[in-house]
Amino acid sequence: MSEIDWFGTLRYLLLGTFPAGPPGGVALTVLLSVCSALLAAMIGLAGGIALTMTRGMTHLTLTAVVAFFRAIPMLMLIFWTFFLMPILLHIDVPGLATLVCALALIGGAYLSHSVHAGIVSIGEGQRQAAASLGLTRWQGLRYVILPQAVRVMMPSFINQWVSLVKDTSLAYIVGTPEFTFLANQLNNRLMVYPAQIFLFVGFVYLFLCGTLQWFANRLLRRRTGVGPRAAQPQNIGYQSTLRK
Repeated sequence: MSEIDWFGTLRYLLLGTFPAGPPGGVALTVLLSVCSALLAAMIGLAGGIALTMTRGMTHLTLTAVVAFFRAIPMLMLIFWTFFLMPILLHIDVPGLATLVCALALIGGAYLSHSVHAGIVSIGEGQRQAAASLGLTRWQGLRYVILPQAVRVMMPSFINQWVSLVKDTSLAYIVGTPEFTFLANQLNNRLMVYPAQIFLFVGFVYLFLCGTLQWFANRLLRRRTGVGPRAAQPQNIGYQSTLRK
């Protein structure tokens, strides 16, 4: 292949047919990862709070739902969403939406337990201090417990988001032209550069996951460094209130 062909091939792997068509390749992988991560975070936060605040049959039902989505394979859920969502919604659902839905559901199920564990890890004294200040249970969770629990949850969130980046490669089974799909398509067409193509694929995934982890760890260290000093006056206030 000539140098011009390699340049066009690289552009195809990075952007797909964009701007002549919808984005694909690495651009679509990043888009899938961002959308899935945001939805998974919202589902996980809501699920974790619900697991913490509910009791009895409601709590058992939520636990069973979370366990169900944690137990089924990602590949099976993608198939289910791809074939069942059009039947349930009576509309033509694109493969991109089904993949985001599947990734967000499983990611949110895992993060629900992380959020629940992070909230439970905060000492009972913090809850009692919030109650002594006249805060309701929800207000205490929002203003006192969650800001402290975020530091406990963040490593699990980072790990789950990194896994989501890699799990986007399963989009090939529903014909979504993400990075792995285009790389496999290109390899089937050329048949003479498999090592170069898939080494490049591995390097790109390593770069994406490494960049995400580096940025998240840097943000986490910054937040952790500021958090204890910012939280200290609040804890002193809570302790003095309890002594009264």
